[in-house]
Amino acid sequence: MIKSMTGYGVGSQENAKVKYTVEIKSLNSKFLELSIRLPKVVSDKELTLRGECSKLIERGKVNVMISSEYTDQTAKASSINAELLKKYYKQLKDIATEVGENSSTLFSLALNMPEVISNNDDEVDDEEGKVLMNAFYSAVEKFNTFRADEGNNLKEDLEKRVGFILTYLTEVEAVEGDRIPLIRERLSQYMEDAVGKENIDKNRFEQEIVFYIDKLDITEEKVRLRSHCNYFIKALNSEDSNGKKLGFISQEMGREINTLGSKANNAEIQQIVVRMKEELEKIKEQLLNVL
Repeated sequence: MIKSMTGYGVGSQENAKVKYTVEIKSLNSKFLELSIRLPKVVSDKELTLRGECSKLIERGKVNVMISSEYTDQTAKASSINAELLKKYYKQLKDIATEVGENSSTLFSLALNMPEVISNNDDEVDDEEGKVLMNAFYSAVEKFNTFRADEGNNLKEDLEKRVGFILTYLTEVEAVEGDRIPLIRERLSQYMEDAVGKENIDKNRFEQEIVFYIDKLDITEEKVRLRSHCNYFIKALNSEDSNGKKLGFISQEMGREINTLGSKANNAEIQQIVVRMKEELEKIKEQLLNVL
């Protein structure tokens, strides 16, 4: 079963305090190119999210966007340490009295002293962290479902393209029957015209013909190409199917098609080979988007 590298999924999760929404988009890439945008409040979760993306998404140019919405806006508001503020203010006031300075700005100064104001955005509790991760896993599930659906469409197209190549191979076999006799006849006529029929050494000529025709034989290429096509279909339908493996098989298919065309020495077969190459190029283009 293959999956597309193109995917999209959105998941959300909430509790009484906060709602997290995770959106995942991806395009094709040879490796995992991951971009994560998340609120500062959950920045400590980035490494965890990256690790999960590596396991669950594998490859692709992936954008993960996370947003938060607090049900109670005061839940993320800053808090003031009143006891510490009082302590700072008293110390500052005592010092101002001692040195005879104006104490009118001391409250503002005390308010800005270290740890008087704490921002709740700096950390989240475990419960809020679970809400985020559940939203993430929900988005990944929908994202992978999208990828699987796209993969089914790719699979159907790839099977069709390989089917075309096998059909063209059958056409090559239908044309090939007359190829060798025509080559033999053409060479015989060429020799007769060049040196005269009575001057041809028949035994030597037959040896050369056998040697030459053996180099033009395309039986092995046909067998290997059919084998590669069947293996491609088998790999396409296997549980561990992936774009890299299918890409390697398509390269082998290309080698056999190229050799078949170069050895054919027949205009009609070469025209069929051109159509094979067109289908193979379409297969390779589609494989760029297979996970």
